[in-house]
Amino acid sequence: MALEDAKNEIDAAFTKESLKGPGFENTFSGATSFLRRRYRKDLSAADVAVTGIPFDQAVTNRPGTRLGPRAIREASALQSPDAPYGWGFDVMSAFAIVDHGDMPFDYAQPSEVPKRIEKHIANILAQDCAAVTLGGDHSITLPILRAHVAKHGRLALIQFDAHTDSWVDDDPNRVDHGTFVYKAVKEGLIDVKHSVQIGIRTTNDDPLGITIIDAPEVHRIGVEATVARIREVVGDAQAYLTFDIDALDPAYAPGTGTPVWGGLTSAQAAAILRGMAGIDVVGGDVVEVSPPFDTTGATAVAAAHVATEILCLWGFTRR
Repeated sequence: MALEDAKNEIDAAFTKESLKGPGFENTFSGATSFLRRRYRKDLSAADVAVTGIPFDQAVTNRPGTRLGPRAIREASALQSPDAPYGWGFDVMSAFAIVDHGDMPFDYAQPSEVPKRIEKHIANILAQDCAAVTLGGDHSITLPILRAHVAKHGRLALIQFDAHTDSWVDDDPNRVDHGTFVYKAVKEGLIDVKHSVQIGIRTTNDDPLGITIIDAPEVHRIGVEATVARIREVVGDAQAYLTFDIDALDPAYAPGTGTPVWGGLTSAQAAAILRGMAGIDVVGGDVVEVSPPFDTTGATAVAAAHVATEILCLWGFTRR
């Protein structure tokens, strides 16, 4: 690209006129919107809004995921501005994708955050715009699901995680990142028959009817068989995808609150996500990135790639 053309792309997060197409900018400079997308609150011309929810007051162990959205955005600048590898189409050129910024909230009123999240996501969906969310701890997925189900009806859940997050919690006032699945099932948000959890490696005796492909099984049967099993379970159902970064082994994603050894490799995760192309994913999130526990930034890099793959999964069936 000529230097004169490049000058027109400086701080593309604020100056880029078209909402489509790659953004050419030095990786080490400029505003770090997600994938150099235009920051935009007006979603009338957008197909997808990437938004951050920097909330981490529901964790059981190490905090820090409030810093996740910022780190993921910064890491996304390292990705090639060309078409995402392995997809055969450029989601950024095919669709108008914007960075909707972070959801504001009062940190001193954590019990009010779930309602605010649900409203925030509902406002995005009401504008005929899909939502991909950067967390934040995993408690944010429950209100996000509520908003999606209000629009699409009951959904299949595709969950990459080290934990099932289905521990019993019948207190509606508790906000906990380890119980969102239990509450979602009890509220009827999740079609358990077509839902699947991948990468699990902690014990919970009651799977609530959800299919589990734990990490040892993924390692044993391989990526292709794992993808085939996911497709078998989900079928033609519309699905919501949530990716807890601790689904990856700590060797690949140490920056998370509750790391568990024996997890997926980044190569396995990438291949599984790309192998799911054609499943009707209506929205998704990547959560539990805690930058203070990873001085290398590798965890945020992985999360940025996951968020891009979610965009591609959404776009693949809508090209």
